[in-house]
Amino acid sequence: MSFVPADPPVPTSVDRTEAARRRRAAQRVREARDRLTSTTGTRPAFDAELLRQYAQNRLSGSLVILMLIVSIGVLAGVWSDPLAAGVWTAATLVIHVVIVLKCRKFLAEPPNTVNSRAWRLRFVLLDLFFGLAWMFQLAQQVGAHETAATFNLFVMLLVVAIASMLASTLPVAVLAGTTPVTVAVALNFVLAGTVQGWILAAMALTAQIYFALLSFRIYSSNLATLEARAEKDALIGELEQAKAKSDEARRRAEAANIAKSRFLAQMSHELRTPLNAILGFSEVMKNEIFGPHQVPAYKDYSNDIHNSGVHLLGLINEILDLSRIEAGRYELNEELVGLAQTAEECHHLLKLRAQNRGITIHESFEPDMPKLWADERAVRQVCLNLLSNAIKFTPQGGEIWLKVGWTHSGGQYLGVRDTGPGIPEDEIPIVLDSFGQGSNAIKSAEQGAGLGLPIVKSIIDLHGGTFTLRSKLREGTEVVVTFPPERVMAALQPIPEQGGSTVPSDTPPPARAGSDGPVSLRRRLRLFKAGG
Repeated sequence: MSFVPADPPVPTSVDRTEAARRRRAAQRVREARDRLTSTTGTRPAFDAELLRQYAQNRLSGSLVILMLIVSIGVLAGVWSDPLAAGVWTAATLVIHVVIVLKCRKFLAEPPNTVNSRAWRLRFVLLDLFFGLAWMFQLAQQVGAHETAATFNLFVMLLVVAIASMLASTLPVAVLAGTTPVTVAVALNFVLAGTVQGWILAAMALTAQIYFALLSFRIYSSNLATLEARAEKDALIGELEQAKAKSDEARRRAEAANIAKSRFLAQMSHELRTPLNAILGFSEVMKNEIFGPHQVPAYKDYSNDIHNSGVHLLGLINEILDLSRIEAGRYELNEELVGLAQTAEECHHLLKLRAQNRGITIHESFEPDMPKLWADERAVRQVCLNLLSNAIKFTPQGGEIWLKVGWTHSGGQYLGVRDTGPGIPEDEIPIVLDSFGQGSNAIKSAEQGAGLGLPIVKSIIDLHGGTFTLRSKLREGTEVVVTFPPERVMAALQPIPEQGGSTVPSDTPPPARAGSDGPVSLRRRLRLFKAGG
């Protein structure tokens, strides 16, 4: 019984579903832990990033706020005491400078050492003081004339809009900085005691609510962006880990392949040396060169020893050929090869074996076929492997058809069809894999290593051809291998000169199929292109 290596376990859909469920559960636990340790219900890393965006926004808008404070202070002196307006301007500028310095200090700290809760409280208090300063300025205009009230409404909308944009990543700071201003303006309109004042007060409160909702929407958008970025970073991390594992697995596979090649090279030498002695001495004993055996059974034993040695040598050669093909070290020794002639020689070699099993082999060759530019040893191995498989699995009294002919594209094909039990459709990929055997091969008394068809397919691929296997249960199996048209050494037309005249008669004609001496395939292609 031949040894079939076990395949590694393939993860089933149940295993993949269970792994995905464990990942989702771990993610939910991690998110719940982050929310418990956060003061805003988000991840701690998100809190620090939102505070960082807040500080950057305040710094980027510091010049605009500075110009706004100075402009309002100058204009406020028109309707109020200039000394009070100047004091307010100076105090508001001091608060603004403190905010800018705190933002710079926050950004200068390392991200992993930032206390998000303490800095959030500082920023909220500073915005509250900033809003109270604006409220103090606008409260001075309570009960003033209508122009001052309109100016207060304009200032309130301007301050609320700017604060909502700059502090949108910290909604509590937006409320702390804008609510006092809105309350002062609305109170101014309410104390006017007119219908228009009540309407303007309602508009001020409505504007406050609108900008608060707008800042919250911006905050939600920033938070969603951070979550998407975190998921992207996590995915990139997983991909990098998977790539690292893949590189490590590839490195190990390459190392194992090198070790396998070294092992096969060493073992082939170690096995062939005693095998040559076994084959030589068993052949001497089988042919009774030094005289007949005293016990007739010894001749049968020596014959069995010789046949077993030949089988073992063929198996070693197949394993070495397959290993060279897989390692990309199988070099084609290309020359002119007659496909029909090679197929006929292979038929002659296996004819006696087929007759002993009562199997008839029919030949169907196209006449006058040109030669191929291919490796003769490899083509012979292809034909022998296909015929040997057909003889092995065809029952006694069966038939085998060996065909050689032209393809539709101008190439040549070699086909072998038998009347054996056939191969189930789901087992065709198995028999084409290395050491793969179908159910019929396992049940057969004449088993092999499962290397014949993989070697044939690999050799045909090296020649640029195609390999086709068609089989039906209880009807037989057909294997067709094709060689591309560019490997057919067909006769070429004379090369015309540029003036339209042909090559002079004393010029040697291009090489034809079957002529003496191999012709380079590249040279023939160049001659073919030049000749049109």
